[in-house]
This record gives sequence, structure tokens and C-alpha cells, in this order.
Amino acid sequence: MEGALTARDRVGIQDFVLLDETTDAAFLSNLKKRFSKDLIYTYIGTLLVSVNPYKELDIFTKKQMDLYMGVNFFELPPHIYALADNAYHTMLTEFNNHFILISGESGAGKTEASKKILQYYAVSCPSTTLLNTVRDKMLMSNPVLEAFGNAKTLKNDNSSRFGKYMDIQFDSQGDAVGGHILNYLLEKSRVVHQNHGERNFHIFYQLVEGGEDGLLRKLGLERDCQHYNYLTQGECAIVSSINDRNDWKTVKNALQIINIDEINTNHLFGIVASVLHLGNVQFDSDSKGQALLNNNNNAELRWVSNLLGVDATSLQEGLTYRKIEARKDQVFSPFTIDHAIYARDALAKAIYGQTFTWLVSRINESMENKDPSRKTVIGLLDIYGFEVFYVNSFEQFCINYCNEKLQQLFIQLTLKAEQEEYEAEDIEWEPVQFFNNKIICDLVEEKHRGIISILDEECLRPGDATDLTFLERLEDKMGNHPHFVTHKLADKMTRKTLERGDFRLLHYAGEVTYCVVGFLDKNNDLLYRNIKDLICQSKNAIVRECFSAVDPDSRRRPETVATQFKSSLLKLTEILMAKEAWYIRCLKSNESKQPGQFDEALIRHQVKYLGLMEHLRVRRAGFAYRRKYEVFLKRYKPLCPATWPHWRGMPADGVEVLVQHLGYFPNEYKMGRTKIFIRHPRTLYATEDAYEKCKHELATRLQAKYKGYRAKGEFKKQKEAATKIETCWRGVQARKEREKRAWAVKVIKKFIKGYMTRGQAKTTDNSEYLAFVRQNYLNRLKENLPKTVLDKTTWQSPPAVLTETSEILRTLHYRLMVRKYVRGITPQKKAQLQLKVTASSIFKGKKESYPQSVAQPFVDTRISEQEINMRVLQMIRNERIKYSVPVIKYDRNGFKPRPRQLILTQTAAYVIEEAKIKQRVLYTSLKGISVSSLTDGIIVFHITCEDPKEKGDLVMQCDHLFEFLTKLSIIANKQNAIKVVQGSIKIEIQAGKESAVDFSTGQEHMVYKAKNGHLMVVATRARTR
Repeated sequence: MEGALTARDRVGIQDFVLLDETTDAAFLSNLKKRFSKDLIYTYIGTLLVSVNPYKELDIFTKKQMDLYMGVNFFELPPHIYALADNAYHTMLTEFNNHFILISGESGAGKTEASKKILQYYAVSCPSTTLLNTVRDKMLMSNPVLEAFGNAKTLKNDNSSRFGKYMDIQFDSQGDAVGGHILNYLLEKSRVVHQNHGERNFHIFYQLVEGGEDGLLRKLGLERDCQHYNYLTQGECAIVSSINDRNDWKTVKNALQIINIDEINTNHLFGIVASVLHLGNVQFDSDSKGQALLNNNNNAELRWVSNLLGVDATSLQEGLTYRKIEARKDQVFSPFTIDHAIYARDALAKAIYGQTFTWLVSRINESMENKDPSRKTVIGLLDIYGFEVFYVNSFEQFCINYCNEKLQQLFIQLTLKAEQEEYEAEDIEWEPVQFFNNKIICDLVEEKHRGIISILDEECLRPGDATDLTFLERLEDKMGNHPHFVTHKLADKMTRKTLERGDFRLLHYAGEVTYCVVGFLDKNNDLLYRNIKDLICQSKNAIVRECFSAVDPDSRRRPETVATQFKSSLLKLTEILMAKEAWYIRCLKSNESKQPGQFDEALIRHQVKYLGLMEHLRVRRAGFAYRRKYEVFLKRYKPLCPATWPHWRGMPADGVEVLVQHLGYFPNEYKMGRTKIFIRHPRTLYATEDAYEKCKHELATRLQAKYKGYRAKGEFKKQKEAATKIETCWRGVQARKEREKRAWAVKVIKKFIKGYMTRGQAKTTDNSEYLAFVRQNYLNRLKENLPKTVLDKTTWQSPPAVLTETSEILRTLHYRLMVRKYVRGITPQKKAQLQLKVTASSIFKGKKESYPQSVAQPFVDTRISEQEINMRVLQMIRNERIKYSVPVIKYDRNGFKPRPRQLILTQTAAYVIEEAKIKQRVLYTSLKGISVSSLTDGIIVFHITCEDPKEKGDLVMQCDHLFEFLTKLSIIANKQNAIKVVQGSIKIEIQAGKESAVDFSTGQEHMVYKAKNGHLMVVATRARTR
């Protein structure tokens, strides 16, 4: 709980005792703050305040139950499970009896609170087949009692119209072994009358709406609530929030679980039906004003007589006549209509009230514990809260009297518990100022002078006693009482707020004005003797059992309702005084039953009449906070260096050191025997705020220490693991190494033997060695195979055993390379190679400059058609140009060089000078072609000259000699006509006239006319590779 103080500004304080101010405003503000966060529970010490949220909250699950089991009361946030669990464990520990008082006005959630407590005990207590049966009966008694004892009111759709006290019996092991229920003041008047907007008890509507068709026929009922007078007065038979059909099934199932057999169940429903039929019985008056049964109601009366098992004639007589006995004579006095209606309603109320009592007793029988050993009990008192209506009658008077008695008990037990704790802790008791409501209790219940005694006297007084004469008697007897006032006794201002038939009591919770109309009739609640005698002869087993306890021959007047209630209340007080008390105060958040609405005026009113502020003042009168030394020291020891981290001495000494360090003033705290008492909440707030601040620093230090500890531990584990792994790994490696060496020795031995016998035939000694040699050679050969066909030197030298194999492989490899090369040649490259082959056949080994030309590719032509003059093209248009190349032509006379174009066609070679054809050489007239063996580019065409006028041999120099002559040899088919000449080349300048071209070598290429008249060509020396 202390930990939640840090969030007090946001979600309020979990215990009202720790409020800074004990004012109504501070109380309501804290309650509203918590309600806005769906925190419906708050403590006042050990008292639980519960605000009805009017919506489902996820705080009643099995998980929540488990969370609160066996936990200290203030350890977790306030919850009804915490109170139930602590009552249970205190009972087991101290082996004494406890009770939980649940109070609040109608609709505040009292019934739901008692259900939650029962469900918690059903889950948390040990489980056996027998125990589960007892629990089932306890849980299933609720639907039955709600059906017969609850009704829709203006304030609550499921309002309990009776008080209930249930004892849950536990054995020494904490097992729930039995239970017992006491009921108080059932609102019987509801059977015959309901205010507008209210309903009769649920069971009537459940039977009509949910009963099977066969059952309804058997009971003479129709499936229409509007057909029955007792169900229509409130004009709201159908309610959207109530499902009568489903509830009917639940009730039938519950009746089986609590051991009510089928015969009694039928009798029970027969009684419920008889009440409905009885409400439909109507009366007329004769000429003398005497009541007669309405002729249309004979069927209804017959159904009543059949269902109750009584004579119809006698029943009719009982409802219309009163039997008066005078000595030995009997006189029947006829009723007026009002008296007949009173008799009918009195019978209906009596039957239903007695049946409800019988039902409670049967539930008690089913839950009864047969084991005679001592048991401890936890009682649940679910009783009406203080009621203040616009018109307050006899029922409100009884209910508010009950609340006065409970408030008196509540204050006494609270003061007693506080005083006992102070004495046990040796703390001086400080008298507490509080409103003692004994004066009001005496006003109501005092013998011969109290309101109840005067009411009984007026009921018994012969003569015309009325409600107004009762009021006059009250005025005579209590005229000077400070808490009693009437219209006659009031001052002028007060008289305006009182009617002449009202009296006002000043209760502990405020003033309540009561209307005396109906007080005498409701207090008498008499059943006329002849009707009572008739009902005692009923054939309905339940009715007979209910009324058999009444002595038919007794002349003694039965106790009045108020006296019976007073007696039962005194017995209840005695029961509760013998037990340890726990309290739950239930509040309505608003009148409209809407979730999220917080009606401050309504809640302030409830806080007042529930006496919550009174209780808070009692709890706060001395010391607001108290905790055992061990608990206080355990939480706050980090705030003092002397107590942190461990206090070695007594806890009390440690707390003393701690509070001195915190600077508590002597008047702010007291040291008890086992607890520290702190007077003001602000002292605790300051301590808790300091702890919250320290907690973060402490958490950081603890985290650092813990992380260091974890890191060291992790490092140590990793180091040990690494050492183990290293050891194992070294062992594995050592074993592998040993195996490897043993294997290596064997291999080496075999290798040596194989090497020594390698020249011999294959044997077991050298087979592996020879295989190794083969494999090794093949691997080396694989990595170093020749990459080109021309590479003849890189083939690996084979060992002797593979000489033949090596040659086969070499041949295959070169063939494969040749095949791959050939397959990869394009048509263009193939044609190029063919030209190169032709050139090779002509010039290889003959002309010195040939090797340098091999790498130079041949082109299709050296002169494009665009570079040839158009006139020339026109002149040779009939011949297809095959090749063109620029040349230097040497004149025959003087050997003067002339640049020319040489064009090869299909039939002839043309020497072109710009736009002129200088010479046409037919291939047929070309008898030979000569070139030197040196590096020059001189070409000599030997042409047949028969006519002296014809030109002779043609001497030219061409930079592309090999390309030109190869193309010419193929075009003109002159491969054999090309000669490579050593020395001079003779030329015929014209017919009969010869000359020569001489060749020599030098540093620089030159061509000139020598002195001897020959053409001299100086060629450079060929470069060697």
C-alpha cells in the first residue's frame, strides 16, 4: 500500500486513514479520483469502501483470486478478495469466529459483494467431493433466495427485500464444511402492493414467463403477467435487464442442488400460483354493505382451494366472515369489502412469508454439517442499508432502526479494537469524540417508553386505535426528546416541512420523516383465526408444515412484527458481538445506473448515513498509520546508512535508529511493543517520497552489483567451459595426430618400397606407387596442358611407365585443339586463312619480309570505289572490280616514280592515273611476275610483247606486296607465275630492248637509277625474332 502513495495525485490514496485532511471534501475527492480510474475499492483501515461502477470490470478473474491468496492485507491494492482472504487466514490462525458486515442502500452492490466473497471461498478453500457439494449448495442458495426474496425497485432491478445473515462453517483445516442462514424482515407487503415502477418478487414472473406449458395448466395459470392483479400494480412486468425465462431454469436447477425433491418443488410452485390466484379474488357488497364473493371469481377461488388443499366453501367463508368466540359460542361477523380485501391480502402475505421461512430452513438442512467437532465460522451479513424515501413507512422505520443498532455495534467494535490494539502495544489511549447513537436506539427500543413499545400497546389497546392515536401517544410520551419531532411539537419553520400524520427522527445519518399511515396494520400483520384454522388443515405439505407450529387452541396474541424484528435484531447483535468484525460499505455512484457517472451529492449522502466519516475519525483519532517493526524496517531501511543493507539487532532498535535519522519529532510517532505508530499522514508521505527517490538510486546500484556478479559468474563459467573444450579438443587433436602419423608411416613405407621396385613388373609392393605416379603425372598434365596448337614445347615429360600413354594423349589433345579451332573459324576468317595459305605457298622461306606479314590480316581492297574516278568506273563498268591498291610505277625510260592506282578486275589489271587508264594488262598476256627475296616491295609484271610499239614489262612498288600478289594469283590463277628472284631481275622495256632491276641491302630503303642504267633498289635488312 505504501508504494501506491507515490501515485496519490493521479489515482488517489488507497486508505482514507492516510488522507491529509479528514473533511467531507477530501474524502469525496479521493473517492472520485479512484473511481475515474476504475478503482472501485478503498480502505478505511480494515474497512472496505466499494463504489458500484455499473459495468463489468476485469478484476474478478481466477487470476485475481490467485493473486490475493495468502497475501498480507495491505500488500496489494484494495480488493474484496483481500478482505475475504485476511478474514479467512485470521480465523485459521487464531481459531476464532469472524463476520463480514455488508451494508449500503438498495442498488449499491451488497448482494454482488456477498456473491464475490462466496465465489472466492469456493475457489480458495481446499477441494474434495464432499466440500464441492457444500460449496455448490452455498452458491446455489443465492439464486433461490434472490428469486423468492428479491424484486425490482426504483433504485435496483435486483433489490434484496429481506436481511440475510449466512454463517460459513470451516473445520480446523480451513475446509468449508457447512453453512447456516438467518433471514430478517421479509417485505411481505410487496406481495400485495407495489409502487409504480416496481415489481413483485421475481419468482412470480419467472413462473409465468418461464414455466413449462404443462406446469402452467396444472397450476391454472396463463402465460401473461397482465392477467394477475398482484403483478400489474407497478406497471413494469417486463424489464429489459431481467431474463425471467433463463432465471427460471437457474432456479429449478438450484432447487435440485439444495435437495428439494420433486414433490416439494411442485407444492412450492403451487403456493406461488395460489398467491397469484388469490390476488384475482374480488368482492362485491350486498344491500347491507356486507362483502360477497364476485360471481366471476369462483374459478379463481377453486384454484386457490385446490392448490392449498383446503375446502373451497370454508375458504370463501373465511374471506367474507370473521369468527368470534364468546365463551362456548361462536359468532360469524360479516366483513365489509375493505375487511375482506384485508383478509385476502393478509392470507397471501402470511402464506408467502411462511413459505419463504420454510425455504430458508430447507436450505439450512441441506447445508447442515453433521460433524460434532468444533467449527469456526465466517458470517456474511447482507442487510438493507439506511433508507430515506419521499414517503417513509413502517418498513423504513424497521430498516433504519436496524442500521442504528448496527452503527452502534460498529462504533463499539471499532473503538474496542482500537483500544485493545493500543493496550496491547502499551500506547496511552486517547479518548475519541464521536456521536453515540445509544440515545436514538433507546428512543426506538426502550421497554415501556420506546416507540416500538408504544406501537405494540396501541395495537393491543381495546377500542378504536388508529395510526393517528398512535401518533398522539408518541407526542405525549416523547414530547421533550431532542431526536423526536412532529407537526404539533415543531417550531414554525419546521412545521412547514411536516404533515399532520408524520413524525421525524434525527438518526445518526440525518433526519428521516415517517408517515404513520399503515403502522398499526403492518405491525399487527394478523391472520383471522378462522382462516388460520383452515390453513392448518391444508393438504399442501409445505403449507401444513409452516402453520403447524402455531398452536390452534392458544388464545395468546402473537408477537407484533416490530417486536419480532427487535428480538431477532438483539439476537443478531449478540451473535456479532461474539465474533471479530470486518466491514464492507457499498455506495451507489449514481441513480441512473450509468457507468462512469459520479454523483457527488448522492455519494455525500451515502457517506453520511453509512457513518464512514465517523469511522474515519475514530481510526484517525490517535495515530493514522501503524506497522510492525519488521515490515516498516524492511521497507524503509535503505533510507539510513546504519540500517542498510542489514540491521543486525532487534527490529525495534533498528526502527528507532531509522526514524531518528529521518528526523521524526517525538510528538509524530510512538514506539509500541511490536509496532511503530505514526500520528500524521504527511510524515508517512515524506518518508515514502524519500524512499521513492532512494529506490531508483538503490536500484541502479543493485543493478550494477548484480550485473557485475552476473558478468563475473558468466566469465567464470565461460572460462571453465573454454578450459574443458580446450582439453577435449587437444585430446581429439592428439588422437587424430597419432592416427595420422601411424597412417603416414605406412604410406611412406609403401612409397619407398614402390620407388625401389618401380622398374619391375606390377606387384603388391609397387602397385600403389605406380598408381600414385600415374595420378600425379595426370594431375600435373591437367594443370599444364598446351593452350594453342602452335605450342609444341610445354607438354609434360612423362615417367617411363607412361611414355606410350603420354604420346597417345598428346596426339588426342592436339587433335581436339585443332577440331575446336576449326569449328570456331568464321567464313570470313576461313577465307582469310586460305589467302594466307596461298601466300605461304608462294613466299614462305623465299622472301625475307614474309614472316612479318603473316600476322597482318588481308583486306578486301585498299581503295574504295568512292576514291576511284567516275570516268574510270564508267570505262570498266562491264568488269567487276576485285581489288584495288595504290602503287608507285617506275617509268620504263629513266625509271621515274609515278603514283598510280592498280585495279584488278576479273580479266585484267588496270594502271590508273586519276581519270585515265594508263595501261591495261590482260591476265592472258601476263607471262610472269617477279619479286626479289629481300624486304623491298618491288614487283615486275612480265608482259608478252610481240609488237615493238607495245609497252614492255611493268615495274611497280607496292606497300602491300603479299596481299596484292596473293589476290592477283587467285583472281588471275597465276600462283605458278610468281617468282622470287635472287639477285637482279631482267626486264624487257620493249620488244628487243632489255634492262634490269638490281637489288642490294642497306641501312635505308632507296630506289634510284644506277649509273649502269639499271634500276637500283636498296632494301633494309629483315628483323629477326
